[in-house]
Amino acid sequence: MRIISIAIFLLSLLVQQILKRKFARHASTPLRSRLTGAEIATKMLEYYGIRDVKIVCAQGHLTDHYNPINKTVSLSEAVFYASNAGAAAVAAHECGHAVQHAKGYAFLKVRSAMVPVLSFTSRYMMWIILIGIFLARTTLLPLEIGIGLFAVTTLFSFITLPVEFDASKRALAWINQQGVVSSQEYATAKNALWWAAMTYVLAALGSLAELLHLLSILNRRRD
Repeated sequence: MRIISIAIFLLSLLVQQILKRKFARHASTPLRSRLTGAEIATKMLEYYGIRDVKIVCAQGHLTDHYNPINKTVSLSEAVFYASNAGAAAVAAHECGHAVQHAKGYAFLKVRSAMVPVLSFTSRYMMWIILIGIFLARTTLLPLEIGIGLFAVTTLFSFITLPVEFDASKRALAWINQQGVVSSQEYATAKNALWWAAMTYVLAALGSLAELLHLLSILNRRRD
């Protein structure tokens, strides 16, 4: 399982590099509509009657996200100010999460409810696992607790998948129906979101592989 985890990690790095190159290439071709990411996000929220969500510009590259707690769509500078198929796809995708929130999308509810738990597990999980491995000859309890916490993060990764795929589905349907992009631009936007989705898929598979590896360690310690 360790070899599989490493392979998935390396593949994930490759996908991220491909994604960055694609967005860099898309940046050189402006949308026919000339709409920026911020303008597209504004139009999509207005279309769905969502008036309590703010759209802000965030620093960094590919830092785009929707925060359901303060109802904020954060778009990176490369999306907020840009007018290209990649920016349109990302802006609409993040607004897709806002639409999910407004409509009470079940998987987003579950994912949001798990965030406070994840903040705890991400802080202490690896320390507990390391202590558990160190004390395995004396007691397996710390290792079992650590693996249990890791299982929660793995579950979170898989719950994230339908949330991301559904947001992309909503985004692509809207930009196509509203004529935000041409047919060629639509194909480019769809391709960009597919590669973005693959980063989440690989993250979930990598987490699962690592969980299975930790379980194999626990089983060996029990023997």
